[in-house]
Amino acid sequence: MPELPEIETVKNGIEKAIGKAHILNVEIFCRKFREPIPESFEKEISPSKITNYRRLGKYLIIDLDNKKSILWHLGMSGRIKIFQQNPTLEKHDHAVIQTNKGWLVFNDARRFGILTCCETDKILEHKCLKNMGIDPFDKGFDAKYLFACLNNKRIPIKIALLDQTIVAGIGNIYASEILYLANISPLRDSSEIRLKECETLVKCIREVLQKAIDLGGSTLKDYQKPDGSLGYFQNMHSVYNKTGQRCPNCACDINNIGGIKKIIQAGRSTFYCPAKQK
Repeated sequence: MPELPEIETVKNGIEKAIGKAHILNVEIFCRKFREPIPESFEKEISPSKITNYRRLGKYLIIDLDNKKSILWHLGMSGRIKIFQQNPTLEKHDHAVIQTNKGWLVFNDARRFGILTCCETDKILEHKCLKNMGIDPFDKGFDAKYLFACLNNKRIPIKIALLDQTIVAGIGNIYASEILYLANISPLRDSSEIRLKECETLVKCIREVLQKAIDLGGSTLKDYQKPDGSLGYFQNMHSVYNKTGQRCPNCACDINNIGGIKKIIQAGRSTFYCPAKQK
């Protein structure tokens, strides 16, 4: 699933290519997604002019001059493709937004994504966003905030980082990478994480996510940038999907611990070094 760095990369790519374009036409070929695309979607966003691009957690928001906003989530396998000329559609291309500066095509093989719209001034009241936690790059996301959220949680810290009501946008890939950089075991109970460790976590969260954004996100299976190119951060992963390999920047003995470990937590794969992460 595309996580915060991938959505930020998609947002930046669309904004660079399309900018504050005029939406001329919308075609929907399939509405059966995790949340059905509203029957009124086409009329609500066209004609209009794009005024702003935002990201909230793993959601892309495109604000329009008619006081409406497009709310977009890529689900498990969704992609937004950009074309400068009228595109030839492919399998799983379910929606096309035509602007005076190009076309946006929503491709989603599994149809777990979301494409909808709502009033701009009520965007935070939408059911997808109303319970969302703070963004990792928000000024209010600090050690005191994180410590207060974790203090009474009786769940592993890895699972807490995936809780979108605590902090929005961190997914499975980056949770493992963050905890490795912070030297914190994913098995630790959230309530055991001290304030000083929360300071480290906040720093590592921002460092890992920003580096991933700078490198265009992680391409593992379905994710590609809007221009079709691949992200590069997967080449910088320290532990994710590296079971049995030697830990980077770690003095652990691979012959003793067997390299990077893989465990399953809440149905998700977790990767870590038991020597480095305590």
